[in-house]
Amino acid sequence: MGVIAGSGFPTLDVLDGARAESVGTAYGPVDVTRGTWHGHPVVFVPRHGVGHVVPPHRIEYRAIVRALADLGVRDVVAVNVTGGIDPDLRPGELVCVDDFLDLTRRRESTFHDGEGAGGVVHTDMTTAYDPELRREVLDAASAIGQPVVDGGVYACFDGPRFESPAEIRLAALAGGTVAGMTGVPEVTLAAEAGLRYAAVSLVVNPAAGVRPGEPITMAEISAVMETGVPRVLAVLDELVHTRAVLTGEAVLTGEDDA
Repeated sequence: MGVIAGSGFPTLDVLDGARAESVGTAYGPVDVTRGTWHGHPVVFVPRHGVGHVVPPHRIEYRAIVRALADLGVRDVVAVNVTGGIDPDLRPGELVCVDDFLDLTRRRESTFHDGEGAGGVVHTDMTTAYDPELRREVLDAASAIGQPVVDGGVYACFDGPRFESPAEIRLAALAGGTVAGMTGVPEVTLAAEAGLRYAAVSLVVNPAAGVRPGEPITMAEISAVMETGVPRVLAVLDELVHTRAVLTGEAVLTGEDDA
């Protein structure tokens, strides 16, 4: 299993036998950490690089997804820190999204550039967030009593600036429920690579204009992340533990079968 996370997740300290390595791809190198979690092999990717130094609009998403696929990963669970477009969402809530809006403008968003044997390829995005993997995430949350909103639309903007109130209103009109800067093209590239992909959004603030007259502050976001990140990790812990039990992985059964 692969885990991709950004703000609030500089490392994944729960991994046993963790070893950091750089994976080379045609799109550049990717820093990963490999290890086991409850005996289940896991590859962790810090989306913004080691030390959180790469802003969202400069992340090479193709390299991340290609590296995971090349390492044998089949399933990917992503974690995103988001703003709440839906006024009913409160800071600290978790959302297992099931659709997206691509409002980015300058990102390399496909593996299929029309060259080579594959030629022009059109990939279906009807279920880009894999329904079965989403159900596993939701079941894991339910098992530990952690509320998670089932379904939501991730509206992705370029960043690194926050969105304007008008942009948030536009996303809301199109059905967006959370706003972030990293979910796309990560999800679409995973679909192109044939990986099952699910994402959990941690809502850390009302998006711009949702709470009129109140600015977005990093102090507010940091405070919510302090309590929200452990709850996201608890869901992932139960997810991986359940997988390890179901597959009988009391110990590592194959480093290359993440």
